[in-house]
Amino acid sequence: MIRFQFVDDAKNSHSVKRLCEVLKLNRSSYYKWTNTSSARTQRLLGDAILGARVKAVFGAERGCYGSKRITAQLNDDSPGSPVNHKKVARIMRSLQLVRYSKKRKVTTTVSEGKKPVFPDLVGRKFTAPAPNQVYVGDITYLPIADGSNMYLATVIDCFSRRLVGFAVADHMRTSLVQDALVMAKGQRGSLDDAIFHSDHGSVYTSHAFQQTCTTLGIWQSIRAIGSSADNALAESFNAALKREVLQDAKTFANQLQCRRDVFRWCTRYNTTRRHSWCGYLAPAVFEEQCPVTLRSAS
Repeated sequence: MIRFQFVDDAKNSHSVKRLCEVLKLNRSSYYKWTNTSSARTQRLLGDAILGARVKAVFGAERGCYGSKRITAQLNDDSPGSPVNHKKVARIMRSLQLVRYSKKRKVTTTVSEGKKPVFPDLVGRKFTAPAPNQVYVGDITYLPIADGSNMYLATVIDCFSRRLVGFAVADHMRTSLVQDALVMAKGQRGSLDDAIFHSDHGSVYTSHAFQQTCTTLGIWQSIRAIGSSADNALAESFNAALKREVLQDAKTFANQLQCRRDVFRWCTRYNTTRRHSWCGYLAPAVFEEQCPVTLRSAS
């Protein structure tokens, strides 16, 4: 391409034939290059405009969106001019825009060393035919700058990946997971006959939590000991939250900031953050647009 440009720049002082001979170019290739110059310019202009739109979405989402989520956002913003995610990925590479990714690993499952008191009713199949039928939950730690930790307990619907219940506290007592489940009941109206799947942590196998599940009409399901894949959906949620909220920071500034940031992200997760499982719709939007309705409490 550089040689073609050189021929084009020098053609007024030297013949194209001679220039192509010296540079060992095919004249037909040069003329094809000149004939497509206008289309090439238009393509570059289009890429520049698209690049600006991509950067705007990427910046608005604090670098947490990859090419497919950005594509979904662009196509919603301009439904009459759809773009392909492969083109967006190419533009992102050219602009050196890379979705933020950082993994953290910590153990929050405190087992009593006993065999699970409930069977695994999910079997790594984190799906459901309708909302309010199968839930997964977990506890994750939230590191604070003063060296302490906060803890987040979650209740996630396997149908839509919607976070229907959560609780944040400075402890991992049973009341933490009970509060998350009670919030889920408040959101759904009833959890009667729903399955709740968790790890084998002592808070989930405790008598108090079993009583809460019985009161709410919930069937408990416990993953196999030592197999993180058996609760992968909940752990994936935890990883996304920490990655997108903390990013390069190692800790939250204080407990109040932690509560605010986590609440803000959880609200965004349900209402605006695009989820690949939901066809790049937010979980709440996915449920609203899905013809399947919530199971009646009756």
